[in-house]
Amino acid sequence: MNENKIKWNSSLYDTKHQFVSEFGEDLVTLLNPKKGEHILDLGCGTGQLAAAIAASGALVEGSDHSEDMIRTAIMTYPHIPFRVEDAEAMDDYMKYDAVFSNAVFHWIANPQKVVCNVYNALKHGGRFVAEFGGKGNVQQILNALNNSFIARKHTENSNIKFWYFPSIGEFTSLLENSGFRVIYAVHFDRPTELTDNVNGVKDWFRMFGEKFFKGLSEQEIEGVLDLTQNSLMSRLFRDGKWFADYVRIRIIAIKQ
Repeated sequence: MNENKIKWNSSLYDTKHQFVSEFGEDLVTLLNPKKGEHILDLGCGTGQLAAAIAASGALVEGSDHSEDMIRTAIMTYPHIPFRVEDAEAMDDYMKYDAVFSNAVFHWIANPQKVVCNVYNALKHGGRFVAEFGGKGNVQQILNALNNSFIARKHTENSNIKFWYFPSIGEFTSLLENSGFRVIYAVHFDRPTELTDNVNGVKDWFRMFGEKFFKGLSEQEIEGVLDLTQNSLMSRLFRDGKWFADYVRIRIIAIKQ
């Protein structure tokens, strides 16, 4: 198991961070699934978007490295086959008409390996449709966290990096070098409202950023999060709501 992988809390994910799946509904539209197509939802989480794809009549499978996410998906959507699988270890061969992936690639430690795995899993002419964090994603939030670590004298934590936020040129080149033809690519700002209007930034880090706080006590973590959230109040809190400064990449690539 790659050390960059985190332990996911499926209940917290669904109750307080459901915006991940909600924004992914547009990506399902971009996928445009057809009845009878065999489609893999790579990094399916709790299965909400796999179910949306299945509603088209497509034959959907879902995979995710998180056992907790997959347990929830199986219980919620028993008609869809789900499995626990690391994207870096998948070995399907020419099986799918499409591979779909929402909010996954920024977690990948070896994107070149996963892109090759996706390419191998697709039939000739199959499509890869994905969205994930691109260059500049949550930059204000990360800068504030870094400043808080330094102010609190947790300098080792300020050097922790584990997300992959490529430029659009970097990622499309990776796809093309792996044999894909990129037919659609866009890099765009998408300010995203956080569910908790009181502790939005703090809850966001507790869901997605636990690795930043390695070696810190709960009291130290709370102090860093308080300082981070307070420093962002003037920039990311408006009309009584917290927003994350998301920047996304969205692509469609075809296996030639």
